[in-house]
Amino acid sequence: MTEARLPPVPETWTSQQCAEAWGVKTPTWLGYVSRGQAPPPLPGPQKRWDPDAVRDFPRPGAGRSRSAASPEVLGLLDDMAEVTTRIDELQARQRELARAGKAAGAEVRAMARALGVSPQTVYGWLEN
Repeated sequence: MTEARLPPVPETWTSQQCAEAWGVKTPTWLGYVSRGQAPPPLPGPQKRWDPDAVRDFPRPGAGRSRSAASPEVLGLLDDMAEVTTRIDELQARQRELARAGKAAGAEVRAMARALGVSPQTVYGWLEN
C-alpha cells in the first residue's frame, strides 16, 4: 500500500525571525507592522509571516541612516523605535479609558486632568 503524500508546508516566520532578518528588535518589528511599514501577518490565529514578503518589503530607512552607524547608535535607534511603539500603545489605552470614563459618567475636565491631556483632546477622542 502506498502512502498519500501531503503537499509541502510553506515556510513561515515568527515576529522574532522577521525582526532578525531586518536587523531590529522584535518590538520594533511589531511597531513597523502596526504602522503598515512592514508586511501584515498571514491569515490565521498565530502571527506568522511569509519570508519572501518580509525580504521583498521596502524596509523604512533601510540602507540609509543606519549604514555607517556604530552598534551603540543602532541600539539607541532600536530603543527609540521601541519607545515610539509603546507610546502608540499607551495613547490607544488613553482613548479607551476616556471612552470608558464617558460611559461611566465622568466629566471631561476630570478625565483630561487624569490623562494629562487637554479637554479638547478628550473631546476629540470621544467624537471618533
